[in-house]
Amino acid sequence: MTNNVFSPGPTSDTVKAADGSIHTIPAGWSLLPPGDAGLTRRVKAAGDFWSVQEKKGRRTFSQGIWAPEETIERLRVELNAERATPAYAKKQAAAAERRNQQQAEYVEDFNESVLNFLAFNPTHAKLAQQLALAITAHATPVGSGTVARTKRIPVEQRAEAAVIAWMRHQTTAYDSMKIPRVKGKRREVRRMLAQRSKELLNHYRSQSTPPARCPLRQALSEKMPAS
Repeated sequence: MTNNVFSPGPTSDTVKAADGSIHTIPAGWSLLPPGDAGLTRRVKAAGDFWSVQEKKGRRTFSQGIWAPEETIERLRVELNAERATPAYAKKQAAAAERRNQQQAEYVEDFNESVLNFLAFNPTHAKLAQQLALAITAHATPVGSGTVARTKRIPVEQRAEAAVIAWMRHQTTAYDSMKIPRVKGKRREVRRMLAQRSKELLNHYRSQSTPPARCPLRQALSEKMPAS
């Protein structure tokens, strides 16, 4: 049984298959922890391996891969030698520069998408800029895990979702709410708060005077550095 995905077994030398059966790690195999994507890719390409993944809530986390210890160590030595060369360093520097450029372009595009979704009246243009910058700074960092980092939906939808999420946490009492652990209740509360956030945004999409003690202005003022 090779090239399969398992969950952790009851002991350190076992894994559990999807059907619940327990399998002992083959003799001579070692666990390669997650963290070195390059080495992991090479070990997987070299032959037999068992992936171990653990689900926590809605997310699945890699616990590494089991593979022949000789294979792991041989490829580790080869990769370390390759990484020590000037050519590799130059390649990595170029790749980092490309990623930085792509990130900068994405941040700019995302900020523009947020502004387009806000669609504030020109009389509230300054507030729109402040809000878009705050949301973009929170949502776009690499590894942030926010909706802005997903590629499953268009950037316009990511921008809208990021605005509503930011407002839920910054302009409502959501984070301190005691929500009953009833299926669908949290989703219901989030929908209700999203509707309130959209109603608040609508005040700024016209020339109307925003509500007194506006929670949006208050949230932004708390994040702005003192002059």
